[in-house]
Amino acid sequence: MEIYLMQHGHSLPKDQDPEEGLSADGEAAVRLTARALKVFHVEFDAILSSPKKRSKQTAALVAEETGFPTEKIIETEKVKAMTPAEETVRALADLSGAKRVLVAGHLPSVAEVASYLLTEGCKAAIEFEMGGCCCIAVDKLPTHAGRLHWFIKPSQLEVLM
Repeated sequence: MEIYLMQHGHSLPKDQDPEEGLSADGEAAVRLTARALKVFHVEFDAILSSPKKRSKQTAALVAEETGFPTEKIIETEKVKAMTPAEETVRALADLSGAKRVLVAGHLPSVAEVASYLLTEGCKAAIEFEMGGCCCIAVDKLPTHAGRLHWFIKPSQLEVLM
């Protein structure tokens, strides 16, 4: 399975949007990453999103760009900011047959899930940037022996694309 962990884009302040949806800059960063995923020929079997507006918007933008049906995005508490990595990994393991899965979530969760998949006994410092994404390949779940295939940040993509 390839697991794509993505932090949502920058959000609007609560006084502008009580639900803290994506700002224009946040949407632009997510769109840039989504375009890169399309260039990489990434297609998803499943997309998981936090119930927060900014994560749902992030998931929808990536789905639209990569051809995934937005109505099939799975909204789950298992990818919220403070969800323990073990719970998120269990939710991923429950997606039988899925080969490529995107998680559109929050910090610290996405960084902790990445660390959990890559290491055991210590935490790998994974420095996500809003709108950034990484790809970790695993043979089975749960595991601490995943392989980091790549990690991209919108600030890097601005230079490349």
